[in-house]
Amino acid sequence: MAVEITLPTLVTVLVTAAVDSINPCAIGVLILLISVLVVTKKRDKMLKIGFLYIGAVYLTYFIFGLGLIAFLTSVPIVLAQYISIAVGLLVIFGGIIEIKDYFWYGLGFSLMIPHKYAKKIKEKMKKMTVGTIIFLGVFVAAVELPCTGGPYLAITLLLSQNFNITAFFLLVIYNIIFVMPLLIILLLVVFGIKIQNIQKWKQANKAYMRLITGLVLVGLGWLLILIANGTINLN
Repeated sequence: MAVEITLPTLVTVLVTAAVDSINPCAIGVLILLISVLVVTKKRDKMLKIGFLYIGAVYLTYFIFGLGLIAFLTSVPIVLAQYISIAVGLLVIFGGIIEIKDYFWYGLGFSLMIPHKYAKKIKEKMKKMTVGTIIFLGVFVAAVELPCTGGPYLAITLLLSQNFNITAFFLLVIYNIIFVMPLLIILLLVVFGIKIQNIQKWKQANKAYMRLITGLVLVGLGWLLILIANGTINLN
């Protein structure tokens, strides 16, 4: 018998967003950017560039989420079930890869920013114009989707099941939480924490970040499949 529940609940969005926000890709790129900024030793400049970059990341992810939801809501009902199953399997696969990286990082395929794009990002950081920073935020948000897109894909699919004003604000909240660690790291460095200490923390906890992300992805994937086959109904 189907379990009648209303999803996505606020808790589902908050937990998934929190897990998505601690992914090593997004944090790693910001640390790289800040390591370039600290050379200036000007607090106001660091804040301006940092906020500009984080704002570009936020808007890119938010617009991408709206576009994805618009696409999913336009899909005929007859195809929606198969899309949910396919996305669920894809999300589970991503979760298994993340769990694999907890035990055997570097062995086989990993969810990470491709090296050619990472090199391009470093090159762009040499030019600190407003246009470059905005482009960098948009570019990073786009190319790190293979690393961070699993939880977001699952949540947007869930939101598309019954997209209304509440779901819209849940998407807003999700993306605020997603960039929150970036804001915290920026402020910590601006007010005196050494970037090297944050880098050490990231390296020490990278494996745990991937494990937590992997477990959440597997859970979300199964949830999507259960919704698709009618075991769980969204009302």
